[in-house]
Amino acid sequence: MKVLVIGGGGREHAVVKKLRESPRVTELFCAPGNGGIAQDAECVNIKASDVKGVVDFAVREQIGLVVVTPDDPLMLGMVDALAQAGIRAFGPVKRAAEIEGSKVFAKDLMKKYHIPTAGYEVFDDPGAAIDYIGSRGNYPAVIKADGLALGKGVVIAQDEEQAQEALHSIMEDKIFGASGNRVVVEEFLEGPEVSVLAFTDGKTLMPMVSSKDHKRALDGDRGPNTGGIGTISPNPFYTPQIAAECMKTIFMPTVTAMNAEGRAFSGCLYFGLMLTKDGPKVIEYNSRFGDPETQVVLPRLKTDLLEILEAVIDGRLDQIRIEWDDGAAACVVAASGGYPGKYRTGIEITGLEQAGAMEGVTIFHAGTKHEDGRLVTSGGRVLGVTAVAGTLGEALERAYRAADQIHFDGIFYRHDIGRAE
Repeated sequence: MKVLVIGGGGREHAVVKKLRESPRVTELFCAPGNGGIAQDAECVNIKASDVKGVVDFAVREQIGLVVVTPDDPLMLGMVDALAQAGIRAFGPVKRAAEIEGSKVFAKDLMKKYHIPTAGYEVFDDPGAAIDYIGSRGNYPAVIKADGLALGKGVVIAQDEEQAQEALHSIMEDKIFGASGNRVVVEEFLEGPEVSVLAFTDGKTLMPMVSSKDHKRALDGDRGPNTGGIGTISPNPFYTPQIAAECMKTIFMPTVTAMNAEGRAFSGCLYFGLMLTKDGPKVIEYNSRFGDPETQVVLPRLKTDLLEILEAVIDGRLDQIRIEWDDGAAACVVAASGGYPGKYRTGIEITGLEQAGAMEGVTIFHAGTKHEDGRLVTSGGRVLGVTAVAGTLGEALERAYRAADQIHFDGIFYRHDIGRAE
């Protein structure tokens, strides 16, 4: 079977590497891919958001399966367009992807179907939003842009000045474009965070192994929020008892709610959870594999990923058994100096061969490209240095030993990923 993966980041590299293990994959393409993915798949110069370009290529090349991983093409209806062209695709249709595409839709869904989440209000006027925050007098206050914002549309305001600044940037300066036309103002939840990705065909839901993302750029959970700067799996706070409670109160109720709304969800549904003193609550949904959570979850998958994706598409997920490695995985993201703000690109990367040759280590490329025979940086998050081992401590030790071998001007990474656990 010919398979096409959409996207060009570390998450896509992890999906590509796992699909390469399937004996049924005869040719593997990635659009647009990146410098590292090019070693594992044939990269196609089509933007991830180019729906027509992807459909035309899939038809022309007689692609047997397209895996649509990023949020933008899902919200643009890429899966719908591929289906209309007779191409099998993994991922939710546009109406189902709305669970990530609109924070307002997701919050209203949870309220309607009694799925535990933070209290909230919705505003389309920044003045009304700041009046509401001021009247509550509770800080920190969580302010979220309604639409997609590259994982950066959430501000945790510590005081009124920060709240006003956030609302001005999102709603008036439109730093996220139309995604900031409305905002959700939420109560601030406290407790350990957990990421759970799940395969679902709209009837059956099978959670993957848990993980924990690290969002802040600097050690000690300081600095600005990023798209994710490191991950570990499993999440030590996510016990079998909590997993059972989440299945009962959050996971299956979400699937049922989407069906009731006529938006049956088929694909990978991501649950961002907070384990509060009042029990698990949903912070956010994503309609696809998380990044960089995928880089620690898929390396632990023992079952053929292609078989799972096809079972999801065919609505027979209940007929397969998914097996996971019972060890641990850790991913340290090597980023460009200045990320998530301004950063330079085009900087040569060295040390990858030594790092990648270490036991249990895989280097996932997020922002790299080939230029004049050299591998150079092309993004903020450059590499995901992932290691698997029998224990989390061993996995972290391997990942950091490998990260220390890699060099490019301005490289930085957190030195405390998973340490508090």
